[in-house]
Amino acid sequence: MIALLGTFGVGLGLIGAIGGAVTLAMALLSRHRDHHRRVFVWVAIMISGCALAVTAMEIGILRDDFSMQYVAANSTRATPLLYKIATLWGALEGSLLLWALVLSGYVTAVSISFRRRIEDRLVAWALLTMLATCIFFFALLFGPADPFGTLLVAPPDGEGLNPLLRNHPLMAIHPVMLYLGYVGFTVPFGFAVAALITGRLGEGWLVTTRTWTLIAWVSLTVGILLGAWWSYEVLGWGGYWAWDPVENASFLPWLTGTAFIHSVVVQERRGMLRVWNLSLLLATFALTIFGTFLTRSGVIESVHEFSASSLGPLLLGFFATILVVSVALVGWRGDQLRSPGSIDSPISREGAFLANNLLFTLFAFVILLGTIFPLIVEAINNEQLAVGRPYFDRMLLPLGVALLLVMGLAPLLTWRSTDGQLLGTRALGPAALGAVTMAVAVWLGAEGIGPVLGIGLGGFVIGSALRHLLLATRRNGWHGLIGRSGGGMVAHIGVSLLAFGFIASTSFSEEGEFQLQPGETGSVAGHQIRFVGLTDEMHGPNRVVRAHIEVQGRGVYAPAITQYPTFGRPIATPSVATSLIDDVYLSLVAIPEEDSDVVVIRVLVEPLVGWIWVGGLVIAAGTLLAMVPTGASRRSEIEEVVL
Repeated sequence: MIALLGTFGVGLGLIGAIGGAVTLAMALLSRHRDHHRRVFVWVAIMISGCALAVTAMEIGILRDDFSMQYVAANSTRATPLLYKIATLWGALEGSLLLWALVLSGYVTAVSISFRRRIEDRLVAWALLTMLATCIFFFALLFGPADPFGTLLVAPPDGEGLNPLLRNHPLMAIHPVMLYLGYVGFTVPFGFAVAALITGRLGEGWLVTTRTWTLIAWVSLTVGILLGAWWSYEVLGWGGYWAWDPVENASFLPWLTGTAFIHSVVVQERRGMLRVWNLSLLLATFALTIFGTFLTRSGVIESVHEFSASSLGPLLLGFFATILVVSVALVGWRGDQLRSPGSIDSPISREGAFLANNLLFTLFAFVILLGTIFPLIVEAINNEQLAVGRPYFDRMLLPLGVALLLVMGLAPLLTWRSTDGQLLGTRALGPAALGAVTMAVAVWLGAEGIGPVLGIGLGGFVIGSALRHLLLATRRNGWHGLIGRSGGGMVAHIGVSLLAFGFIASTSFSEEGEFQLQPGETGSVAGHQIRFVGLTDEMHGPNRVVRAHIEVQGRGVYAPAITQYPTFGRPIATPSVATSLIDDVYLSLVAIPEEDSDVVVIRVLVEPLVGWIWVGGLVIAAGTLLAMVPTGASRRSEIEEVVL
């Protein structure tokens, strides 16, 4: 019954999406007012159907209805409530159901937000584009990715999710935030397509979609950082980013989206970079579909991937369609997209934004190449090839340093051209802070030109942002902290804090491994640990072995290993003694031998990791400040503070 209700909901969602798209198409052809208004009915049907399907799935999971194939494969009776709820997006079909719900929600929100402008051809074409995307995903759910398949004989219990997906609360948040970001870029993509079709290629559609773009971007940012945190606290290897193909797939649209958010300022201010901005936005949405393909096709091996399925060709075909349509539309409007002016001087704010864009694009290209090159080699030669961390670190380090430099310089530059003497005067304070930051890092033991320079540039960026905020608040009071300019500077500070954490933790970490009996101690990087004792308990069907470790000055922690009867290998769960200075990362290497109380403990000391998460919070806060309406005219809204 529940499965039937869910299937009905998916079908209702598909009917609503098709009905809305057909209604809008008829409205655009006939310009009949009633057709425009009817689209709201179809959108309501779509979101109601999708909500019904999601509710049915959650009911099936919570009631342990193992007659449903998805529930039997991904849940168990013993699964805690939080992870039962998260089971919805823990596997292929359920994750696509959540995707459809988020997409339907965005379409509903846009239709309500623009209800008084529904007859505007720009809005109508944008909604039509978004509804076409809805049709594709609902069709997947109604066909090859049906989440409501049933079993003839229900098993007494389910198999459960991968244990890595049910041992940390972030599993309930991280995927949802990623989806809000991924799917959110459908909104500006829809308006970009609409602008190309209608020929309304000025700056109006950019202003219209600004908030929607920022919502998608900050959601994706937070989702990526929460994923890094999850990886850090769950996978047990002591890191938070491994250049995994699926990690890369989420990072690629973030890079192009970030480039767009910056370069759009130039178009709004001077009418330049129209082709570039449209291309960035279209590429961002295309890359979200590409990431979906990587995750759900089974073509790569990753802890993040879903099982192999038949969806790969369909997703790849959808991705190719987006690329072809996007290129065709940009080529069609090529003459109208020519900028009325050009950059007067590379030493200008326009020049900095352009350099920023080129660096972000090159960054994305390097990652894309490293991600897909093994797939290309395998397709051609049937050979397995791995592109590992050394490639990414070596190629991206200079780009990251250059990005920090541009990030610090941009707020110091004027539009059109900047006098060298003026730039030197403005840069004096930020450069001094950067030098002090670098000196402190060296005094604390930092070594290596790259890491020390990166830390110094991070200080330079903070100094530049603080200078901007100080002058803005002097001029406008607390209003200087809000709007795109003020919020952007706060976000820049967050990026610098994140950079500090990344550089310090990857460059200056120390590691040790100890074989200890109860009462014995070990020491790494000045941190003394003491093995207190061992516990061996059963939690339902699962065996959990914990080593209780006292970290001097921080308390007792308990890294563990869990044996799941339904999973082939034991899963280690690390424990982290964290602070803003450094983290002491503890892992139990293996389950001790029977009748033995000797444990092997791996200890990793990583400086400033906590500043990565703090930096993420500051970035999110800055983005929220950037979305606050300033109450100014459009011209004033895009005008920078004169510094």
